[in-house]
Amino acid sequence: MKIAIIGYGKMGKEIEKVALERSHTIVKRFSDETPFLDAKDVGADVAIEFTAPNLAVRHMERCLQLKLPVVVGTTGWAASLPSIEKATESQNGSILYASNFSLGVHLFFEMSKKLSRLMDSQDYRPAITETHHTEKIDQPSGTAITTAEHIINEIKSFKKWELSNSTYINDSDVLPIISKRIENVPGTHQVSFSSEIDEISLTHTANNRKGFALGAVIAAEWLLNKKGLFTMSDVLNLK
Repeated sequence: MKIAIIGYGKMGKEIEKVALERSHTIVKRFSDETPFLDAKDVGADVAIEFTAPNLAVRHMERCLQLKLPVVVGTTGWAASLPSIEKATESQNGSILYASNFSLGVHLFFEMSKKLSRLMDSQDYRPAITETHHTEKIDQPSGTAITTAEHIINEIKSFKKWELSNSTYINDSDVLPIISKRIENVPGTHQVSFSSEIDEISLTHTANNRKGFALGAVIAAEWLLNKKGLFTMSDVLNLK
């Protein structure tokens, strides 16, 4: 498979390494010096995009114009999802996006949903804590937001999530997300359920970036020759 990498930073280089290990070919590497939006002939079967929230939507739109399937790992653009969904359908394109490509994180999502269902009728208060490297732009992380949406869907007393400095907030219908930024931390997410007498928690800790890169390449392999807007739940058959 011929892959174009859009965003040749730390993640882009890790994706290249994993793709080569899986016998794929990297045909183009786009970065600030060689912007993807200037590209006319990419010559790839699929693109993998990890850049910044202010670029991701334009990159997806350009991929649709080029009839280039794209896997998107950039987060922080969720407000534009409806327009991307319409564009993908109208142009018969291929986009797969995820807040996190780690296969373990998607198991974490499923366990969070099951734990939330168990806790719905119990006297425990949930909270989410996410910790990432200082270079991560969006806050809270897309993974934390996805986790929050799963919990809110399972525990009907919650109406929304909010960024918070504490696991306890006054509004009983608000799910708090605590966001931390520490140097050289690939990513840790924790769901905790606390009561006056104890606490139950579920944690996913990334040891390095390889898990994210591997998931993105597996997603690209899956996306080939498919049409539509997809997520990792489609890849892992979790829907």
